[in-house]
Amino acid sequence: MLTVCFARRAVLRADDVSTSGPGVRMVRLQTARAVGVLGPGSTVTGALAGAAEDVVAGDVDAAVRLAVELGRAMPLPASGRTLERWELLASVAAVDLTAARVLEAHSDALAVLAESGEAPVPPGGSWGVFAAEQPGTRLTAHGDDGTGWTLTGRKPWCSLAGRLTHALVTAHAGDRPRLFAVSLTHPGVSVVPDTWHARGLADVTSGPIDLGWYLRRPGFAHGGIGVAACWFGGAVGVARALRSAARRRPMDQLAAWHLGEVDVEITTARAVLRESAAAVDAHRAQGADGEDLALRARAVVAGSAERILARVGHALGPAPLTLDDDHARRVADLTVYLRQHHAERDLARLGESVAAATVDPW
Repeated sequence: MLTVCFARRAVLRADDVSTSGPGVRMVRLQTARAVGVLGPGSTVTGALAGAAEDVVAGDVDAAVRLAVELGRAMPLPASGRTLERWELLASVAAVDLTAARVLEAHSDALAVLAESGEAPVPPGGSWGVFAAEQPGTRLTAHGDDGTGWTLTGRKPWCSLAGRLTHALVTAHAGDRPRLFAVSLTHPGVSVVPDTWHARGLADVTSGPIDLGWYLRRPGFAHGGIGVAACWFGGAVGVARALRSAARRRPMDQLAAWHLGEVDVEITTARAVLRESAAAVDAHRAQGADGEDLALRARAVVAGSAERILARVGHALGPAPLTLDDDHARRVADLTVYLRQHHAERDLARLGESVAAATVDPW
């Protein structure tokens, strides 16, 4: 049974949240860039593209407002429109990775709530998912006495806790973790400032999610591939700088080779995301199959994104990293965002699963 509990009393301290500093700059999302990043058949509906087009943002709060707006109509995973969901994430990421990071977390929380079937969603709320653990910190849930649960302790890696209205939070209840819906505006919730020093995704703290029912629920794999869709969109945004440069001046053979390699990486990652969306909608991504699908898709997309970063860097040299603010920020953001992939550890998990499979996967 998938259960989301409500915490009415909370003392929650988020280790790694910054509530100050320069706002992230979000560019206006044009229709041409809000459609078709994942290829034919993945077009974002007019209503969603229009909602994105209407938002002009100057700081991270605007990214939160955009996430709330798009989240109202965003298709759920395994609804038959998974590719459309990932298309929206990728298309936003191709323009601004901070906006995509906020949208991905908000939409993932809404998907968890919908999957639980038990928790009413406050209208207009902005959501995050705080499920990471860290040695030396512990958030504890004390038993429900009829008036709600009480959470005490510290929870690390809480993205935008000072700017969101609600979050799904894992806490230890007895001998097992449970998932709680928490109002972040509750007076018992306090945010520890000035602990986030990243240069990429500078206004959005982020970290791994690896604990509790949230990991075991059927939709966890779907959410993990949604993150990969954001990586893909960010890589497309980086690659556009190389394509634009190629159109401005004649290419030599080496520059053409770099651009060809980038196109192959984009085509490969796009194909995996499209195939994964079809598997999710066909309900072939449950349990261990879903975990393996997510591990494969995330590894392919992360690898392609890292190679795109390298290819574009080699082809363009230092100039856009030092003279083009948009490109420099996008590269820094994607570099940090990709570290949500557990790299060799995830591939080792996949290898163990392949070795233990009773049916040969290939």
